Amino acid sequence: MSNPSPYKALHIALWVVQVALALAFGMIGVNKLTTSEADLIQQSGELIEKYGVGLIRFIGIAEVLGALGLILPAALRILPVLTPLAALGLAIIMGLATALHASKGEPIMTQVAFLLLTLFVVWGRFSKVPISAR
Repeated sequence: MSNPSPYKALHIALWVVQVALALAFGMIGVNKLTTSEADLIQQSGELIEKYGVGLIRFIGIAEVLGALGLILPAALRILPVLTPLAALGLAIIMGLATALHASKGEPIMTQVAFLLLTLFVVWGRFSKVPISAR
């Protein structure tokens, strides 16, 4: 009987976080892509007035692609380095979202939680439990 890897629990935890983040960012991104322009303006008034609806749609595309990137490269083991890079991209989005909401005096706990979880995936998949290619 062989000794289990000391990082087996971390590997499982990373997969759980990756799937949870992929589901969350996928749903959030699809929502940004499918919500009507009028509803987006109502939800994100100042941001859209300053930068236009295109920015919200772009963020939605980035979130959907990031969600796919959290799962597909690692699961298929084809260019698995793309998984922590996708997490890094999502961390950048969440860092910017945190700064934006904080500047408006809004609560930032959700953004900080997502930021920390994405950074956990970056750390884990780059340094502790990288997934090897086929």
